[in-house]
Amino acid sequence: MSRRPDWLRAIEAVLPEVTADRLTRTRPPAERERTRAAAVLILFGGTADAGDLLLIERAATMRSHPGQVAFPGGAVDPGDDGVVGAALREAREETRLDPAGVEVLGTLPELYLPPSRFLVTPVVGWWREPGEVAVGDPAEVARVARVPLDALLDPANRWTVRHPSGFVGPAFTVDGLFVWGFTAGLLSRLLAVAGLERPWDVERVHPLPARYAVAGQRERVLDEDPQADVVEDYEPGEVQP
Repeated sequence: MSRRPDWLRAIEAVLPEVTADRLTRTRPPAERERTRAAAVLILFGGTADAGDLLLIERAATMRSHPGQVAFPGGAVDPGDDGVVGAALREAREETRLDPAGVEVLGTLPELYLPPSRFLVTPVVGWWREPGEVAVGDPAEVARVARVPLDALLDPANRWTVRHPSGFVGPAFTVDGLFVWGFTAGLLSRLLAVAGLERPWDVERVHPLPARYAVAGQRERVLDEDPQADVVEDYEPGEVQP
């Protein structure tokens, strides 16, 4: 087993103690039978000096959230080995990732997404044996990227985005990608609770780029997307999944 870098150890150390209320104000309903299980893979790789994170850019032709950046993931299928199995399966399908090279470090609490009724479990992994990744299905994924961790932590690449609906939340611009919504909120909080976040100007607010402000995007079609956005008031440092 390869020695994990210090920055990854900082993330791994906080996983058992992170509670849902440190990530979101939204609470799941008492009737869990009305929810749907899903999982995303937060996969870190790289070295002690140059960590990275695996992300995908959704195809521009997708009916829901076209062109948005996300963690690999999706709904849990009956044949999956729980949420971990679902996260790894989805990552393999979307990025051609070889799950054999992934060491699962743990999971974060379930996050409830009211528009789609998904209960999403973030699965955190270490890419101990990195391999080649590529777009699995061009109809669903436009790009697979290993984004440098240092770039994600750079205050110059961080700002607050405002959706036309009134939603505001953290955003990243890095490696030609614009990261916002569920992905940016969860990533922002994870880096913060792990003590890796660098001070950034949360008062630097910009409108959501027009290409993402799609009318009707939060309608019934979101039932297909476990990474739908919850549009509500945002407080700096809080996930808005």
